Order: sequence, then structure tokens, then C-alpha cells
Amino acid sequence: MPRNLSRVAVIGLGYIGLPTAAILADHGVTTIGMDVSERNVAAINRGEVPFVEPGLREVLQRAVTSGTLSATTQTPEADAYIVAVPTPFTETHSADLSYIEAAADGIAAKLTGGELVILESTSPPGATEHLAQRILSARPDLSADDILVAHCPERVLPGKIMEEMITNDRIIGGLTPEAAEAARDLYAAFCKGEFLLTDARTAEMAKLTENSFRDVNIAFANELSVISHKLGIDVWELIELANHHPRVNILQPGPGVGGHCIAVDPWFIVDAAPQDANLIRTARQTNDAKPEWVLGRIEQALESAGAGATVALLGLAFKANIDDLRESPSLHIAEQLARRAPDAQLLAVEPHIEALPASLTGFGNVTLSGLEEALDRADVVVLLVDHQVFKELPVSRLDDATVIDTRGIWR
Repeated sequence: MPRNLSRVAVIGLGYIGLPTAAILADHGVTTIGMDVSERNVAAINRGEVPFVEPGLREVLQRAVTSGTLSATTQTPEADAYIVAVPTPFTETHSADLSYIEAAADGIAAKLTGGELVILESTSPPGATEHLAQRILSARPDLSADDILVAHCPERVLPGKIMEEMITNDRIIGGLTPEAAEAARDLYAAFCKGEFLLTDARTAEMAKLTENSFRDVNIAFANELSVISHKLGIDVWELIELANHHPRVNILQPGPGVGGHCIAVDPWFIVDAAPQDANLIRTARQTNDAKPEWVLGRIEQALESAGAGATVALLGLAFKANIDDLRESPSLHIAEQLARRAPDAQLLAVEPHIEALPASLTGFGNVTLSGLEEALDRADVVVLLVDHQVFKELPVSRLDDATVIDTRGIWR
């Protein structure tokens, strides 16, 4: 690795930042992770992972023990900075860049010239330029030629991050060709995939395009599921049959779309071109409407079950076998059901968390429950997340309850 990239700071130690920092450090790069959470920083310095991600704990412990990784709550001095902070959207579905701006302000104070700054957070077109402008506005003694700025979006699947961060191809978008080349050299420390160099704005749009394509495909599946239910057709069989066509690959329906990527990124395209992103907007609206359709089915089941019925809600995470609740349609369904059915007893079963999410603690009718207890007590069982433990459940275990399977695992 070039000498001027030998000390790397990763700003934001969440679901992407921490694996990035751990893998860099595990490959011999002196890495300092920065996060505003004192609790998470302390845990990381003890080699503890504050969330579920297979394989991360072992890599983190090796890096901390070897001394190549440490964490702090203050922005450190470094040769290269990787910004991996949240980019949520506002109530109007425009991007909230405040976390990126805060990271830029912290980095600006530490620069001496010649550093590489990489924005890894998923961002709307132009965010990398905004980051650079924010830094330079805070440091009028520096010019655009004094820092290298690039956008390198992550493209990993939660649950397989430690593998895919190394093996996936990497899009590298620089504000200048020199910045793209420097970013490529940094990621070459651990990434075995192909490096695809482009400009920053195209790199930003590429990540949004990937997730918007999946969102549109899922919206098609979710719309099919609503139509099929009305027509008395098994949508999973329907999709399986259609996918035997050599040029058809329909994804699977569910209770909605969650996570910080597919449920968020399309809105950044819509916000950038509101008059033109009609299909992308409609797909988002279709997927956002699916939880309400599921709620309607649950409410119908409760009417049949009678007053004081018990509902087992299986899964709160946004996808299978992880603890990530960000933008989770399953959690949204639980929240709305708790509010709209106060007489029902809701047993939330989420094997990957140890405490009820804060958004559910204010309701007196929601309890975090074990699977067996929930099944013993439930009048209505709602499968929201296809966790492996639910897939392994014998269908005969469900005989005494009304079952709503939003994932098609118990057909």
C-alpha cells in the first residue's frame, strides 16, 4: 500500500463501518474507528460486536488483539478517511445529509493536505461533491487540489458482509481520476473483486440504481401477491412457474421492504428527478403499502378469533437471520397492530434480540416472547420474517391457530 495511505480512519462504526474497519485492520492496515456512541466504542475496544453479523466477532477480536484496530469518539488524524455514516431520508423523502456534514466537519479540522477522503455511505447524486465543498469551506487554507475525494458505495448483503466485502466487485468513483486511483489502492488491501473506476456522481447513481431495480422487482411480486390472494391463487407457486421461463426472474413477495438500502435508496433518485422517476416512485409506494395490506388480513383474523385474542408475530427484523430492525416492515406492522388492536395480546418473537424495541415498549399489550410459548398461546400466527428457526418449525405445530404466512415458507 502507498505510504500515504498507511493509517486509515473509519468514521461511523455501524453495520458497514465496523466490518470495513475490522477487515482493513485484519489485513495489516493501522485503522482507527470513530463513532459518537461511547458504549459502542468501549465494546469495540474490548473486541465485542454491538450487533449480529456472522464472522465479524472473530475478525474484530484478531484486529483488536494485534493492535491494528482501535476505536475512539473523536475524529483522529489519518492519511485516509472512510465515511460510513447513516443517510436517512426526511419526511418529504429527500436525503438527510446532516451525518455526512458532521463527519466532514470533524475531518476538516484534522487535514494537513494530501489526504484521501472516501464517502462510503449510500448517497444521492452530488453528495460526494457536497462533502468536498463542506470540507473546503471549513478549511479555506486548502484547495481542491490538496485533498482526494471519492465515493465507493458498499454492495454487501447483511448476514454475508464479511465474505462479500472481500469478494464483491467494487465501484470506485472519484471527483478526479487521481482520487479514484488512490481509493482503489486503499481497497486493494483486502478486496479481491474487480475495481470499476468512474466518476463520483455515476458511482452514487450506480448504487441507487442497483437497489431501485430490486425494489421495482419486489414491488411487482408484492402486487402479484395481492392480486393472487384476491383470485385464490398461490402466489409462490405462480412465481415459481413463471420463473421457469428462461428470461424471467421474479423475486419473492413479503410483508414489505425494509433495511437502509432498498427501502431508502430509490427515494434519492425520485428526489433528484421528481418529474421523471415515475416507475421508481410507484414501486416504492407499492412496497410501502404492503404492510397495511398485511395488517388488514391480521385484523380480519382477529375479528374471527374474538375479543382478547393472542397474536404471535414471528420476526421483527427487516430480513432473515439478522437483528437489524432499520426500516423493518415487520416492526411497523407490530407497532400499528399494537395501536389499532389494544384488546389483543401481541407476542413478538425475534430470536436475534434480547429486549423489546423501544418503539414497542410503550404499549401494554406487546411482549417479547420465546417461540414455543408464543405458539402455545396464539390464536393467530403471523410469519413476518423467514428466520431459519421458523423455517424448521413443523407445520403440524400450527394446527391450532389461524396462520398468515407472508413469506410462503409453510405452504
